[in-house]
Amino acid sequence: MPTPKAASSRTPDATRRSERSRRAIYDAALALVVEVGYARTTVEGIASRAGVGKQTIYRWWPSKSAVLLDAYLDLTGQAGQDGGEERAEPAGSAGLPDTGDLAADLKAVLRATVDELNDPRFEAPTRALTAEGVIDPELGARFVERLLEPQLRLYVRRLAAARDAGLLRPGADLRVAVELLVGPLTHRWLMRTRPLTHAYADELVDHVLQGIAPR
Repeated sequence: MPTPKAASSRTPDATRRSERSRRAIYDAALALVVEVGYARTTVEGIASRAGVGKQTIYRWWPSKSAVLLDAYLDLTGQAGQDGGEERAEPAGSAGLPDTGDLAADLKAVLRATVDELNDPRFEAPTRALTAEGVIDPELGARFVERLLEPQLRLYVRRLAAARDAGLLRPGADLRVAVELLVGPLTHRWLMRTRPLTHAYADELVDHVLQGIAPR
């Protein structure tokens, strides 16, 4: 029978192995969805590429869509940590920046979004998951619930604080205002109608704030 010391020394190794496997699965899932598309990505393919057994994946996730969504959320979470405050990530748990200048804060967040959407690390998997979310209602609903809605609520809270401070029209529909900010940005990116730039993000903020400013 192993001594308590020997038993405890194995626990960190097991934890590290699990984390390495999880990281390999995330990397494999994102790579495959870019290379072959969502429809042709399989749990078997992810397991083979990650060098793990299929049962390992099913022990942690119930489906392919769950793996891919977690992998994508992990990717965006890493970007927020890597970028620090300059990224002004909308998914940050602390909320949107509040410097007292609403326009500047919103522009900083939208500019960070532009940078992320133009980043090759994000563009292909984001397009693949966005397109599949339209076809696969379950994946689309999970994407909205776990990523989109939390981000939109952060925008709404920041606008609500500005409204309470008298900077916005009292009756303004803040959810509509947020959709007017992020909707055109997403549409231009998805359709590739024109380049996605910081200047365009700034223009969106100016137009939206003009529409909900006090009369």
